[in-house]
Amino acid sequence: MPNAREVRLRIQSVKNISQVTRALQAVSASKVRKSIQAMMNTRPYASKAWQVLVHIAAQPGREFLHPLLIHRGEIKNILVVLITGDRGLAGAYNTNVVRFVLQRFANSSIPVHYVTVGRKGRDMMIRRRQKVIAEFSNLPAAPTFADVSAIGRIVVDEFLIGHADQVYLVFTDFINLVRQVPSVKMLLPLEVESGEERVVAFARPERGMAATYIFEPGQAEILDEIVPRFTALQVYQAIMESLASEHAARMVAMKNATDSATALVAELQLEYNKARQQTITSEMLDIAGGAEALAKA
Repeated sequence: MPNAREVRLRIQSVKNISQVTRALQAVSASKVRKSIQAMMNTRPYASKAWQVLVHIAAQPGREFLHPLLIHRGEIKNILVVLITGDRGLAGAYNTNVVRFVLQRFANSSIPVHYVTVGRKGRDMMIRRRQKVIAEFSNLPAAPTFADVSAIGRIVVDEFLIGHADQVYLVFTDFINLVRQVPSVKMLLPLEVESGEERVVAFARPERGMAATYIFEPGQAEILDEIVPRFTALQVYQAIMESLASEHAARMVAMKNATDSATALVAELQLEYNKARQQTITSEMLDIAGGAEALAKA
């Protein structure tokens, strides 16, 4: 049984760790609120862009309106945009999304290459000998659309030059503070038939009568602008979803760590009390034995 000094030092060490985890929990709670607000701020623009895009794509000959709307008959290459975090201490957040993408694409008969967003995903995919053609890490804590627009440009360029016939987006869908689900959706070619599911929750089409649009200078010019921008917007929204999921997962993980540390301190305190009591008892026995020996002398 460890002595009282060793137990006391361990108690202090666990208390120091619990202070760190409690601070990380508070920081993550603040960040997740900001991330949720950022997700909400993208909805008005995304919703209106989606309405215009659906209206244009509903015109005759939609498959010839823009190259990003064309479904290719033969799929020779697949590009996957994988979104993870740059840091750990978030429970199984990063591991879950990497495991999900490997189960979904690792055994594909079609060659798959990856664009990773986040240092953790990049490192894990490279260790598993997956083909990573580009990586983005150390994004700002609150990324703007301009910060992630380069990811959308790479995706569009790879599709247009024929290096990818399908582009998928893998991210963690934020459901609530205790539930985040790894998800995959096709990013390109852009599908406008799938309605609300295509844009998840951030760009739901409004119900009611369809709006009438007057296009200036023309549909082709508008599509050249709106389709790549909407593709980049989906990447941005997925990153915001993943950020909110990461902060929520870290908040829950740090709360669990703090609770575990508190419980461990209570157990160690009992052990410390027992060790201290045993020491006191031993000292009292020594004193009593010494006093008895003096009395007999």
